[in-house]
Amino acid sequence: MKIGLETESYHLHFQNGGMDIFDFIRRTAELGLDGVQINIIKDKNLDPEWGTLGSDDPEHLIKVREEVEKYGLYVEIDARGTEPKKFKKIIEAAHILGADIIRTYVSCGGILEEEMARAPKDIEEILPLLKKYRIKLAIENHEYETAEEMIELIKKINSPWVGITCDIGNGMMVWEEPIDTVKKLAPYTFTTHFKDHVIVKEDEEDFRVCGIAIGDGNIDTDECFKILVEDTTLQRINIEMCHPYTATFKKEKGAGGVFELGKGVFKVENPPAPVDIKPSQYYYPPEEHLEAMMKYQDEEVRKSAKYMLALRDKYCR
Repeated sequence: MKIGLETESYHLHFQNGGMDIFDFIRRTAELGLDGVQINIIKDKNLDPEWGTLGSDDPEHLIKVREEVEKYGLYVEIDARGTEPKKFKKIIEAAHILGADIIRTYVSCGGILEEEMARAPKDIEEILPLLKKYRIKLAIENHEYETAEEMIELIKKINSPWVGITCDIGNGMMVWEEPIDTVKKLAPYTFTTHFKDHVIVKEDEEDFRVCGIAIGDGNIDTDECFKILVEDTTLQRINIEMCHPYTATFKKEKGAGGVFELGKGVFKVENPPAPVDIKPSQYYYPPEEHLEAMMKYQDEEVRKSAKYMLALRDKYCR
């Protein structure tokens, strides 16, 4: 099993000029990991179309590919939405990079039912290009959809080129136990976002799902890893260390089978940040805390990488 790293794990460093895609590739290799997942979604201070990748200029893409190959890494792309015109450009860029999997997600903040209904038709339009370049599309359960809703979508599309990005933690935002998420999505999974979470309290009425170093949270990451190793044909698992990060619940209690906070993975914990700010400020921390949060993020990534390599040693050797 190969272990990769998603650029979101260093989002503060990318946003604030502390890292570019070449730095990230070198850091991934330094950590002893096997691949990179490059997020091309717009974010603060990043290219509005190509995110952490920076550009789709062919010369730039070739340089990125050469850097990836220099360290013997694999490469995947993280995108969003299903709009065909945009996605054809993404597939062309992925081909130049040597990426064989593109992750996307359907809901971009609109009406979920309409987005899910439109997705099969959009994806049908890009299937010929995916087939041409032998690239698979992996749709993520992205905070709004239960595992059952994702499986229904994949069955509607009904193509061997389209499957799932199994994000082991995103089901929590729809009140789904992570082990249930992984068990249900495993048969359809092409790639992953592997992470850990705790529940934290923002104020009296506001509870959030909060990223934390893998192994330090309340997700049974050991069991999730074991399922992905034993019940899929996966050859890669990608770390997405989502701290500093928090997310709100997107559906009503019980939507994914869990009805209350307080037990197991939904136990409420103290906020984990090293500075005194609200969880809602983690992703974009105040300037006076930025340096401390960037240092903390790097420490959390390193801890997560070490933990994941140990899991691989436990289950894959």
